[in-house]
Amino acid sequence: MIYLDAGTTYSKIISDNKILDDSYLSMINNMKYYYVIPSSLIKSRKIIPDYSCGHMANASENEIIALAAGAQKKSLIFQDGQATVLDLGSRDAKWIKFRLGKFHDMDWNTSCASSTGATVEMLLKFYNVKAEDLRFEKEKFSVTCGIFGMEKIMDSISSGVSPAVAISKFVHGIAFNAWNFCKKPEKIYLSGGFCENKCLVDSLKNYCEVIPLGRFVLCEGLIKESSGE
Repeated sequence: MIYLDAGTTYSKIISDNKILDDSYLSMINNMKYYYVIPSSLIKSRKIIPDYSCGHMANASENEIIALAAGAQKKSLIFQDGQATVLDLGSRDAKWIKFRLGKFHDMDWNTSCASSTGATVEMLLKFYNVKAEDLRFEKEKFSVTCGIFGMEKIMDSISSGVSPAVAISKFVHGIAFNAWNFCKKPEKIYLSGGFCENKCLVDSLKNYCEVIPLGRFVLCEGLIKESSGE
């Protein structure tokens, strides 16, 4: 069985068997292979999923349902009786809130991707900055509009601020927006590629407690849904 979360930039795959070379392998867990692969390679590698979600796939499952199902497999998120799970990806942001282990509320921002992961990746490439060079900055740029946010980055760099610092302020703005989007919870369980962005995680920690769940929450939700557990 192959389970695919096909994101705009990167796709996450869980497979019962080895289907790709080790350069894409993230981990092996419970006798399953976990891969992260550029979405542009899905067709060329002839990956045909049994269950899928995401923008770049002929999805068989809704992403919110996959997020909820995957989050429910993380038993630690219910130890406080309620949980807000945020999936912050390359193209959109979505969150779901549980109370007493049951669905309570959700929202999904699909109208504007200007302040999510794809924008940060483009900025890093344009200014030749590595993600690990970003650090939490107390100052943040407003990124309610990504175009104006990038304008502030360029103005800041023109005034002598280093690209890494300017982009870090932009990332802080993304974190602040995400926290507000989730209705300012005291704790966020974070899903998606931003789990691996220390600057984003540290910026979000400025507003609430953050528990990273990793990149495979939606993929794991597909397994739960398909197996009928």
